[in-house]
Amino acid sequence: MSNTALSPFVDIRRKLHQIPEPGFAEVKTQRFLLDYLAALPPERLEIATWRTGVLAKVKGTAPRRILAWRADMDGLPIDEETDLPYRSQHPGYMHACGHDMHMAIALGVLTHFVHHPVRDDLLFVFQPAEEGPGGARPMRESEPFRRWRPEAIFALHIAPEYPVGTIATRPGVLFANTSELFIELVGQGGHAAFPHRANDMVVAACHLVTQLQTVVSRNVDPLEAAVITVGKIEAGTKQNIIAERARLEGTIRTLSADAMRRIKERIEALVAGIEAGFGCRATLDYGASYCQVDNDPTLTREFLDWARARGDVRVVECPPAMTGEDFGYFLEEIPGFLFWIGVGSPHGLHSSRLDPDERAIDVAIRLVTAYLGWKASA
Repeated sequence: MSNTALSPFVDIRRKLHQIPEPGFAEVKTQRFLLDYLAALPPERLEIATWRTGVLAKVKGTAPRRILAWRADMDGLPIDEETDLPYRSQHPGYMHACGHDMHMAIALGVLTHFVHHPVRDDLLFVFQPAEEGPGGARPMRESEPFRRWRPEAIFALHIAPEYPVGTIATRPGVLFANTSELFIELVGQGGHAAFPHRANDMVVAACHLVTQLQTVVSRNVDPLEAAVITVGKIEAGTKQNIIAERARLEGTIRTLSADAMRRIKERIEALVAGIEAGFGCRATLDYGASYCQVDNDPTLTREFLDWARARGDVRVVECPPAMTGEDFGYFLEEIPGFLFWIGVGSPHGLHSSRLDPDERAIDVAIRLVTAYLGWKASA
């Protein structure tokens, strides 16, 4: 949705929306952020870079600790299908997960504290490669982040299913453990008229897909949440040629690390069985894996109570989601939480038609500014 009178940070979001870039290639995005930060008063601002990411520390008046706010930066390999005047200028890429809004919100909060410092230091972490291959874990281990290691870290994510003015989160697990899944099967190709002289990987792949669908239903406790999805199969070259190769691509999602471990063990056994049963060779690769987003119970409950007491947003204590987010790697070592911010769009995350309601930007800036100001002065 469009605002007739743009706030500065809606305008910033639109500029960022036009330059989506893949993970660890956010060169224009990093330059945009650095140029914006360079125009702010420098007295209380320290800036560092890591790969294509940016860290900006706003110095407090009498700091006792560092509190951090994280925003992700990368876009998705999606052709945008909106008719917005500020649609993506990078063919094949789109900010279809709201990272443009996340950055604009973070810049709005940062700008406030540059001009109105509070007691504690505030670290703003602009993290690359959330969509892949995963920037949070290596950024967490980087020299600039370790130098400014925060005592607590927070973040938000846009939620098309909630209207503007709504936030949602929960203590404990909010986002799932996720793992990519890639399986390659290699047999013996041949003429369709002589199947006994070949080893058909289309048949092997179909058997494997069917077997994979039994893993959750027959190997995971029904009271646990887990998903295995095979989203892509490639095999064969022509209708009368028996396929020598087949490739399966999918995803695994669980709400516990133990369930993820057990599912992978079962998948490995099934793949070994396909090798034996069909006389083929198989390779298995899990690609990028993200750990769960496990919100600190004390900080999350405190935030929920604080937000309800303010009365200017609707607060929802929501169930966990099977989506993945590498912010979980920050939360592995640093207490904090992530929450959803409503942007009221009929099109969901990763949709080529996603058009978030931009009024959510100012709602989020006011909320996060008030919360960080309260925490950093308490």
